[in-house]
Amino acid sequence: MYEFGSQEWLNAFVAAINGSKKYEEAARDWEGDFYFILEPGGPVTERRYMYLDLWHGRCRSAEIVEEKDKDKYKPEFTIAGNLAIWKKIKEKKLDATQALLTRQLKLSGNIGKVMRATGATRELSAATQAVPTVFPE
Repeated sequence: MYEFGSQEWLNAFVAAINGSKKYEEAARDWEGDFYFILEPGGPVTERRYMYLDLWHGRCRSAEIVEEKDKDKYKPEFTIAGNLAIWKKIKEKKLDATQALLTRQLKLSGNIGKVMRATGATRELSAATQAVPTVFPE
């Protein structure tokens, strides 16, 4: 089991992404990097930045970045939400695209580009299912 938001969890997520033929096909034309941000609240006391460099159906690199180092990358997109929202997405109780449209997740970047890649978004969410996860309490 990996704690959500840890480097170990992120490494397992990358392995799931890069092992998914469905993601590879759905994101074959995608170019863009992200900060997936876990906002403070409840058991999460500090903002956590999960950097992912997604390129043509693969994740080229991923890293947990501390708040003090958040300017290390200048990703094209940021998606931020609290633990409860990320947990609902992981547990398939909330669709990631729906969370963006209803502003339960906050997106910075070209929403049109993200919305044109709903298949890739769906397969990225599906990759989280392969990661044995525990959530901070």
